[in-house]
Amino acid sequence: MIEGEIEITSKYGLRAKSAESFVEAASRFTSEIEVLKDGQLANAKSIISVLNLDARQGDRIVIRAEGPDEETAFVRLSGFLREE
Repeated sequence: MIEGEIEITSKYGLRAKSAESFVEAASRFTSEIEVLKDGQLANAKSIISVLNLDARQGDRIVIRAEGPDEETAFVRLSGFLREE
């Protein structure tokens, strides 16, 4: 398992269209991927779960991935939240 805390620097955070793109990216991986914000856990492959986090620019979240492509998933999804 790989886990790390990141700060969302993307001005879009994980809301609406950006959350949809994040979920689509997460769904390409076979690993189980979760996002944690303020004690709330979300399945990174579920749009409703991700939207319920209400993660915005400046928030700190934890991305947790476990499976055969966990490292690639973590790097890609972390990068996604740092894009402008």
